[in-house]
Amino acid sequence: MKEQFYRWGVVYDWTREVASCDPEYYRWTQWLFIQLFKNDLAYRKAASVNWCPSCQTVLANEQVIGGNCERCGAEVTERFLEQWFFKITYFADDLIDDLDTLESWPARVVAMQRNWIDRSDGLEITFPVKPLDDSPASGPTEFVCFTTRPDTIYGATFLVVSPEHTGVDALVRGTGREAEIARFVEEERAEKLSGRARTEPRKTGIFTGRYAINPFSESEIPIYLAPYVLMEYGTGSIMAVPAHDQRDFEFATRFDLEITEVIRPVDDATPFPEEAYVGPGNLVNSGPYTGLASDEAFEKMADWAEAQSIGKRHINYRLRDWLVSRQRYWGTPIPVIHCQDCGVVPVPEDDLPVLLPQDVDFRPRGDGKSPLAGEESFVRVECPVCGKIAARDTDTMDTFVDSSWYFLRYVSPHNDDAVFDNSLANKWLPVDQYIGGVEHAILHLLYARFFTKFLNRIGLLTFKEPFSRLFTQGMICKDGVKMSKSKGNVVSPDPIIDRFGADTMRLYILFAGPPERDTDWRDDSIEGCNRFLNRIYRLFEAHAEVLRQPLDDTLTLERLEAPEQRLFRKTHWAILKVRRDLEDSFHFNTAISAAMELSNVMGAFAESGRIQPGHTGGDVFNYAFDVLIRLLAPMTPHLCEELWQRAGHDNSVFEAELPKAIETYAAAETVTLVVQINSKIRAREEIPPDTSEDETKRIALDNDRIVELLGGKTPKKVIVIPNKLVNIIV
Repeated sequence: MKEQFYRWGVVYDWTREVASCDPEYYRWTQWLFIQLFKNDLAYRKAASVNWCPSCQTVLANEQVIGGNCERCGAEVTERFLEQWFFKITYFADDLIDDLDTLESWPARVVAMQRNWIDRSDGLEITFPVKPLDDSPASGPTEFVCFTTRPDTIYGATFLVVSPEHTGVDALVRGTGREAEIARFVEEERAEKLSGRARTEPRKTGIFTGRYAINPFSESEIPIYLAPYVLMEYGTGSIMAVPAHDQRDFEFATRFDLEITEVIRPVDDATPFPEEAYVGPGNLVNSGPYTGLASDEAFEKMADWAEAQSIGKRHINYRLRDWLVSRQRYWGTPIPVIHCQDCGVVPVPEDDLPVLLPQDVDFRPRGDGKSPLAGEESFVRVECPVCGKIAARDTDTMDTFVDSSWYFLRYVSPHNDDAVFDNSLANKWLPVDQYIGGVEHAILHLLYARFFTKFLNRIGLLTFKEPFSRLFTQGMICKDGVKMSKSKGNVVSPDPIIDRFGADTMRLYILFAGPPERDTDWRDDSIEGCNRFLNRIYRLFEAHAEVLRQPLDDTLTLERLEAPEQRLFRKTHWAILKVRRDLEDSFHFNTAISAAMELSNVMGAFAESGRIQPGHTGGDVFNYAFDVLIRLLAPMTPHLCEELWQRAGHDNSVFEAELPKAIETYAAAETVTLVVQINSKIRAREEIPPDTSEDETKRIALDNDRIVELLGGKTPKKVIVIPNKLVNIIV
């Protein structure tokens, strides 16, 4: 890939290159782990984990897609292992609150982060379990349920417990239903391990034979097991309010359970009993709280529950701590030592890095342990505290750990004394503009934000967010499918560069479509880009004598004849369009389109025979060509550098400034297009007059604001009034 970058002419400061597999880098990943450990933010516990039987390793929840491993696609199973976690939940409030400061991030990415963290303010309420008649002390004596709607508690007509809840066996003991419920629990465990339950929990359940007491209404309510209650969220048990929660409503309807309306909307237009009403309103059938508005009842009920010691206000999160242990060879070794006398001890910082051994059978062992566990020379080590023989931890870290802080290392990539030079980091960071695929909207961005907040907390960084601006680019697809090695549909750039040159390849990628959208690969479009660059080259060859003349810096619109005026105006229009597209929106495709329009006008002007040395026609053409080369140089640097040199310049085209437009000259070449959605003005675009209807429609639909507002919806109709207006009906 690096060789291909060179061939493409991609410009990086290679002295700042980092590679996370180099000890020079992962030494500091280990150092960061130790700092998290010392601050009680890295911990080890036994946990039910996602196990990939193909990769033979644990996966974080975020790395399980539809029940399958995101890396190899194998169906994920469940195991119970000792694992390392980072306490990302410690920063849950900061991670969600600080999203409000990220005004230059795409709205959908902010929404994805917010939904993943998912903070809910509510009440934890204790529901006593009614004892069995012949065994008063049997099973759990209570279940604690978290709810965001305590105002609906008088409508809680049953309790639902996750089949994975640790109290299930004790709860059903003595009911006579033990065998039936054990079969149900085993079926649900198998369903979960199959992966199907991850995307759509089954709408099934079973009565446990036990009852709870609603602490507000004091009524007896049955306790059910059902897989739609997840052990990973809240307490693993919920109070079910079928009149005001759709899942509870569907469950109650299926099992013929009581449905009690307790919230009525202010306009009395409730959908109940056809479906649950989930909005706010005024309380009914709610004892002393009847008649109160939902928000007022929330506070009064919470106050009473806390006063009676049957409940407490609580904030719940969907976010879970980050599981970082991996049972595979590749990855950064976890820098801790297990000593029978001293417990878990971090490796002394002076002994870092803990190196991966070179001569190792790195194939999966199949027993749930890393291949490193079989390397005695790696495992056997002295305890740094007591000196007795101890054992290294043999797990490696999730490779997302490496990619969560690399941008900080760029400021001092070869610093042997510190993870990074924090004076440089605080001078140059946060990152002004970050670019990456939307597939990283949750994992990578969330983890990078976590590391930044931790480093801010321990005083190494003065900022709390890593990336000031974010742009999420689309993917290049082949026949509508994302290119990937696993799908075997990757197009190598090498044969294209061999045939057409690097500039054609670069131009095609940039011209393929709006950069924030996916676009399909088309071989015929590559040839079109090559023809465009050849036209420019031929224009130079045909008029080299004129183009080697010094520019006339006294050109003004007023002293030109009509044909020269048109080319002169078009040149200034192109400058304005290209600069705006490059500097404001990354819309290289429309910038290239503007350059193509300019070249077309130049070609027509050349055919008119008005290009002569010492004549204003030659001067205007020389100026237009000079502008065209400077505008295209960032996109097609090799051709532009060659033509710049052949035009007689001693310096590089990249030492020349981008040209500046005189807006009054460009104004006549544009009209303002008003873009509406459902007849409401949402955006404006400057377009050339008499732009075709199809092109006008395309420009309107490609507008950043319009793309964001449509949110992926397909318009029912697009009405175009040429030179004036586009109305998008959705």
